[in-house]
Amino acid sequence: MSALAPVLESFFTDRLAQQRRASPHTVSAYRDTFRLLLGFVQKRLRKAPSDLDLQDLDAPMIGAFLEDLEKERHNRVRTRNARLAAIHSLFRYAALRAPNHAALIQRVLAIPHKRFDRALVTFLEPSEVEALLSAPDGQSWIDRRDHALLFVAVQTGLRVSELIQLNCQDVQLGPGAHVRCQGKGRKERCTPLTSQTVAVLKTWLQESQLLPSDPLFPNRRRGRLSRDAIEQLLKKYVAKAPTNWVRLFPDSRVCRSGAELRGVALTD
Repeated sequence: MSALAPVLESFFTDRLAQQRRASPHTVSAYRDTFRLLLGFVQKRLRKAPSDLDLQDLDAPMIGAFLEDLEKERHNRVRTRNARLAAIHSLFRYAALRAPNHAALIQRVLAIPHKRFDRALVTFLEPSEVEALLSAPDGQSWIDRRDHALLFVAVQTGLRVSELIQLNCQDVQLGPGAHVRCQGKGRKERCTPLTSQTVAVLKTWLQESQLLPSDPLFPNRRRGRLSRDAIEQLLKKYVAKAPTNWVRLFPDSRVCRSGAELRGVALTD
């Protein structure tokens, strides 16, 4: 067995699962990073991933991989930096498990993150919000689901990952109506709902006949929507209601009522 295989396995089972109790999203992102990295190195060296050693993942190889992400896979700098952060995390862990590769590990850890321009964050005007919410025509079950999803997204500012993880039991539509979810960093969030959003959700839940443990916004097979599915439905409705938007911010009426809500990217 190579030196890489046991280090990589224990990184996931010990470091991420036991020591850090990383979320499924973090584990998935790290898994995808190393799947891409191992595939790239296998193609370059013509060695099976099971035969790779830590010395095969030296700084020049990691640099070539990061360059490939940008040039061949057309990843943005933000994605490139996220992949590098996962690699750095592995090599910091490897420094304790494979001290005989200390110099190589030090050189990999010295690879810097790239700077990138940060775009100005814009928001929807009330008329643009209305245009977006009116885009689903309500003729099909999917349109009515999307209408309810967009209402919740615009009013609460939940992340995509939070939206797709919502179950019916996470929504309270009685007095003190709110939606509860576990957000980024395992922080529990409880966001109040306006009467308009409550009415939309009541109509949706009455039609869908979902169980409390079912996803609030399911796909056709009653499973959870994927991030790609959310991206596609947003593209579809933005095309129907053209708006120059980057982010959706919580409903201004909720903000004025005293709720401390923050705008979050639907595409993050």
